[in-house]
Amino acid sequence: MTEFEENVSLKPYNTFGLQACARKFRIFKTVVDLQNTLSQIGTSPLLVLGGGSNILLTKDFDGIVLKNELQGIEVLEETADHIFVKVAAGEEWHGFVLECINNNWAGVENLSLIPGTVGAAPMQNIGAYGVEIRQVFESLEAVEIATGTIRSFSNEECEFGYRESVFKKALKGKFIITSVLFKLNKVPKYNVSYGAIQNTLEEMGVTQLSLKSVSDAVIHIRQSKLPDPKEIGNAGSFFKNPEVDKIDYEGLKAMFPAIPSYELPNDIFKIPAAWLIEQAGWKGKTFGEIGVHKKQPLVLVNYGAGNGNDLKNLAFEIQESVSDKFGILLTPEVNII
Repeated sequence: MTEFEENVSLKPYNTFGLQACARKFRIFKTVVDLQNTLSQIGTSPLLVLGGGSNILLTKDFDGIVLKNELQGIEVLEETADHIFVKVAAGEEWHGFVLECINNNWAGVENLSLIPGTVGAAPMQNIGAYGVEIRQVFESLEAVEIATGTIRSFSNEECEFGYRESVFKKALKGKFIITSVLFKLNKVPKYNVSYGAIQNTLEEMGVTQLSLKSVSDAVIHIRQSKLPDPKEIGNAGSFFKNPEVDKIDYEGLKAMFPAIPSYELPNDIFKIPAAWLIEQAGWKGKTFGEIGVHKKQPLVLVNYGAGNGNDLKNLAFEIQESVSDKFGILLTPEVNII
């Protein structure tokens, strides 16, 4: 019989550092353990936590919270060009990136220092500095919550989009990811043209590219503008960068000539949400124990004794003001619970 802890504080398990309680709580460390637990939860509401870096808790959770602590990194196959590495979903993402760099497995170095666990990476199709998880993703295994059966999902079946996958849409709340299989490169294909990576490498005096130098540059950039959750409660980027079609973009460009953008295929333009939020006047604003980060307006912060509902309301106010000024509705990346 699975034992649950009762009335457990979730403050240590979310990077916002918000106080909320779970009616029942349990850590699982094996797939069998997870399957046994799922067989006993009945119709209780269920919340699965990895690194807790992509959630905003606004209230106590009147159900069961499961904490994923599945561990393990294993090379399954090696070809002339690729390494296939199976990683348990509870592994820390950045720890896995460092393991790749130490072993000269290329493909995830641009994704250094992203908070969270490996299991959350395909759910979000995490991305940074011109690289997305789908570019190195082979497949994953997940346990169906309703039946406890294990199912494999290919890259195509995950239906990856911008910070999206089938697990945030049609299959939301139906599966728990237990492992991810990555197809990594033996010969690096460096991507240093996005953002400030090239300039940072030059400032660091790097003349010969390596996986470590690219990772170090990304880490330097992220640390220079993003707060450390261990010091200031936050969940990283709170909103997605919006995408607009060419007609809407040209209209925005006429009204706001300085508006930055990244052109995507099919006449789509991605606009930095941080720029929109800053232009709407939110950068560095504080409201008691919460606020908008002084260096990166895409990040909402809890300075200590913040309240999840207050953060949610702040996010809604930012959405409304950006919509009023630019006609663009920002979409949260963070899951509001």
